[in-house]
Amino acid sequence: MNIVQAHYKYSDAEIKKLLSTLVMLIDSREQVNSHITDFFDSKKVPYLVMKLDVGDYSVMLPKNEEMGIQRDLYLPVAIERKNSIDELIGNFLADKRTAFQNELIRSQEMDFVLMIEQKNGYEDMLARNYRSQMKPQSVIGTLKSFESRYKFSTIFVDKKLAPIWIYQHLFYMTRDKLKQM
Repeated sequence: MNIVQAHYKYSDAEIKKLLSTLVMLIDSREQVNSHITDFFDSKKVPYLVMKLDVGDYSVMLPKNEEMGIQRDLYLPVAIERKNSIDELIGNFLADKRTAFQNELIRSQEMDFVLMIEQKNGYEDMLARNYRSQMKPQSVIGTLKSFESRYKFSTIFVDKKLAPIWIYQHLFYMTRDKLKQM
């Protein structure tokens, strides 16, 4: 039996209305992120803290029967935040590597980005400006191998810009998904 999935085509005005209800999701295990929640609070960006299976940040469109959304709609977009290269390298080491790779495996069904809050992160990796004894070529090689294998990208962002980057990335990813419906 062949099932055809029908999609409603939203107008630009409807997309704008839906985006005005967008809720940011924050993983309940996310630590030391007051700079992000403070930004959301200051800009009146609604957010929920809950357990996420993938990533630290995602989005949800709340139920809106008028717009054809019969229940809360969780979009397949996620951001995994690392506060530094040191935290990233910690995920490459034996005791955390399997858990990190399992999360990357789960992320393959999503638009997934690894965000590292370190403005000059790539340069810092090359210059070995981190605490680990892992060599720069090993750090970069592991990261690039994971990106290729698990189909995600990495971005380095200044910590002070991270909250706006998270918001804009998730907002525009959602907008694009709504336009494609």
